[in-house]
Amino acid sequence: MSTAALQREAQPQSNELSIRRLQPTIGAEIEGVDLSRPISDETRDAIKAAILKHKVVFFRDQTLTDEQQAAFAARFGPLYTHPSTKRHDNIAPLHRIAAVDFADVDLTPTPTSVESGYHTDTSWRLVPAWGAVLRAVTLPEVGGDTIWVDAHLAYEGLPDELKARLEELHVTHDFRKSLNKVGHDYPIVAHPIVRTHRETGEKILWVNFTQRPHIVGLDIAESKELLNTILYHYKKPENQVRFSWRPGSVAFWDNRAAVHYAVRNYGDFPRLMQRVLIEDEKLYADL
Repeated sequence: MSTAALQREAQPQSNELSIRRLQPTIGAEIEGVDLSRPISDETRDAIKAAILKHKVVFFRDQTLTDEQQAAFAARFGPLYTHPSTKRHDNIAPLHRIAAVDFADVDLTPTPTSVESGYHTDTSWRLVPAWGAVLRAVTLPEVGGDTIWVDAHLAYEGLPDELKARLEELHVTHDFRKSLNKVGHDYPIVAHPIVRTHRETGEKILWVNFTQRPHIVGLDIAESKELLNTILYHYKKPENQVRFSWRPGSVAFWDNRAAVHYAVRNYGDFPRLMQRVLIEDEKLYADL
């Protein structure tokens, strides 16, 4: 059955959601909704409002098929198919993220950048995805948490003079090495380090440390100094929420407002997650 057919046939749900904050500014658990069933406009809007407020929301005890996960995500915008997605079951946007996929990743640091696991999704694109829905498929008995960072709170923690300096700078996001492996080509994109969230108006400290970042116009030493300062604020526990996965868990985050970090402390266990990305509005003309 197609995604559209699922949305037409099932009855909409009520908007009686229970939202519990996990940290003061980031992270909340939502109860009172079955994501396997199509949701009403009212429920969709309530979930979107919670995401804008809390940056990332979590759902427990959900039993979803691949098609139902894609159908839920599609209620929040057009879905994006990542170039590295291995298509299956005719649902192109479903992106399986397996531990084995990272076995041959070159983790050798480059001398010109600061690298870490803190990142946003598709920041190598001119207009990155705005949202992501991630579902746990196969989990280790313990370990494998994911950390999300409130990138607005990270910005607010900077001294005023550093805020002013960073607001004038751009950082490159270079994903070419991985894209070339799957036959995809895309130029290196530079984004403002400080972005203004289009819907909330908050200023966001926005760097992808998995994509060889370098600050445009600065020499290597100065770029690395500023990037290390940003990374320090990402790593502060006060700016984070840490989520422990269990079967049936789903996370939905605002990719424009938070960065995240996958904790790989589970050895060689074949952990498997499944992600669906949601496209943002076209802010620029297609190139």
